[in-house]
Amino acid sequence: MIAIFGAGTMGAGIAALALGHGVPVTLVDLDRATVDDAATRVRGHLRHGALLGSFPDVAPGGLTTATDPSAAAGAELVIEAIVEDAHAKAELLAGLCGIVAPGTPLVSNTSGIPIDELARAVTDPADLVGVHFMNPTWLIGTAEVVRGDRTGRPALDAVLALLERLGRKAVVVRDAPGFVTSRLLHPMINDAARVVQEGTATAEQVDELMRGCLGHPTGPLLTGDLIGLDNLADALRALADRTGIASHAPCELLLAKVAAGHLGRKSGQGFHDYRKVLS
Repeated sequence: MIAIFGAGTMGAGIAALALGHGVPVTLVDLDRATVDDAATRVRGHLRHGALLGSFPDVAPGGLTTATDPSAAAGAELVIEAIVEDAHAKAELLAGLCGIVAPGTPLVSNTSGIPIDELARAVTDPADLVGVHFMNPTWLIGTAEVVRGDRTGRPALDAVLALLERLGRKAVVVRDAPGFVTSRLLHPMINDAARVVQEGTATAEQVDELMRGCLGHPTGPLLTGDLIGLDNLADALRALADRTGIASHAPCELLLAKVAAGHLGRKSGQGFHDYRKVLS
């Protein structure tokens, strides 16, 4: 059994990926309404994934939901998938050290906070590994694995074995702010938003040009909507703080959309409108 903390977009997606490959999951969130909603979304992910052939022909793993962190006590591996906030992640990881057995691999699903920074909060930094799952997790077949300066070989091997069981190709990279994918992708989405902010083109035109001329599979702004614009803004702040590059800070249009509650596909509106699609 693996335990996943955080029942938001990524937590539910990672849970569906594991369940669809026969791995039992305990999904933990302090808010009962959130975890109940996540269970519904997980079932939807499993249906969609099965229709698309994303899962092998095995019996799905069992899903247990909980609001008490002690439900993770017997987990073979724990994945933290909460908000992209270094303090909140560190606090959760520190608490997990008092719940799981010593030597249990701890995974942070961060899009760019350095693993060695988070490792300061845990009892044994050798247990901590970063895995940047991409959304939708059950559809994208590659995962970015981050080995911190103090990550131990046993924890890394356990994570790689799990990803292999989940049918994911793991690419192991060194620790750094934003790692590889976020360091390249998030500023590009931010710059695409600036193009719209400045009136050069609409979101639709930006994405159409990036798809048709440059081969981007979805377009940067549709990708931002899929990530979640609130998550994207948090990740950009973290990247700007840690690199010292001011242009990485979220642009005004992105912040305005977050303030208006237009968070992307999950809210029905972002740079694009999904309300008809989701109705």
